[in-house]
Amino acid sequence: MILLAITPGFGFDREAWRSVLRSGVDAFLIREKDLPAKDLLGAARWCQDTAPEVALWVAGRLDVALAAGCGLHAPEAHPDLEPGLVSLSRPLHEEAQWEARRAADQLLVSPIFASPGKGDPWGTARLHRFLDPLPQEGPRILALGGVDPRNTPSLRHPRLAGIAAIRPFWEGDPARAVEAFRQAG
Repeated sequence: MILLAITPGFGFDREAWRSVLRSGVDAFLIREKDLPAKDLLGAARWCQDTAPEVALWVAGRLDVALAAGCGLHAPEAHPDLEPGLVSLSRPLHEEAQWEARRAADQLLVSPIFASPGKGDPWGTARLHRFLDPLPQEGPRILALGGVDPRNTPSLRHPRLAGIAAIRPFWEGDPARAVEAFRQAG
C-alpha cells in the first residue's frame, strides 16, 4: 500500500516535514499555496536531499516541478499538460472525470470519507463501484479524504494502490501513523 503524505498548508517547517518524510511514507505532496515559487523550489530540493527515496510531488506549480525534477499535482482548474512533460497527478471528484484524466500517472479520488470543507463523501461502496471496471493498467489510484487507519481496511480493492492523507501524518507521531496504516492495509 502506497502512503502519500500531503502537507497541511502551514508553511515550510523543516522539523515537522523531516519527521513526516522519515516516517516511512512512500510519497510526499507539497501543497503550500502561499509559498512563493523560489521558497517552494527550495523546500522541494530540501525534501529531495532529506529523503531521496520518497517520491515528491508539488501542487499547482509546473515551473517548480520542472525545476526540481519532481511530479506535479495539478489541481481541479489546472490546464491540461502535454503528455510526458512531467509526472502528473490529478484529483478525481466525479466518475465522469475518468476519461479525461486516465492518462495521468496518479489520481487522488476524493473525498472518500467526511472531510472538512470537501463536499459529500463517496463512501467505500461508490469507490469500489468506480474501481471495479477499471483496467489494471493506467494511473495509480489513491483514496483521499477522511482516510485513517481505522477505516483503511474497508478500502481494500485490487485497483486501489494506497491512500493519501494530511491529518494522520501531521497530528501526532507520523511514524506511528505509518505503522498503523501498514497494519491496517
